[in-house]
Amino acid sequence: MTETLDKQAAHRRGVTVTTVACLTGVAAGLGANVVASGATDRLGVALLVAAVALNLGIIRVLGVDVEDFSAKDHLYTAFMTFALWFVTWGVLLSA
Repeated sequence: MTETLDKQAAHRRGVTVTTVACLTGVAAGLGANVVASGATDRLGVALLVAAVALNLGIIRVLGVDVEDFSAKDHLYTAFMTFALWFVTWGVLLSA
């Protein structure tokens, strides 16, 4: 029974971390489209960095223990945020 609960808790943790990383990436892409003057404006990258830093705070507020994060977890959230930021802003720049 406790093994099932541990699997469910791990699954909820993974879904929460992935969702937050993706949503902050999309929000950073939308924000970059609003505030940056074009693809070469570094303000868009500044929003990406802010979104990556904001991830940990949001995840912590949602009840995930970020003290247990390994380097792999931090790289995963940073990459997912970057990927969604890149795709979102890229689509908006080309539209």
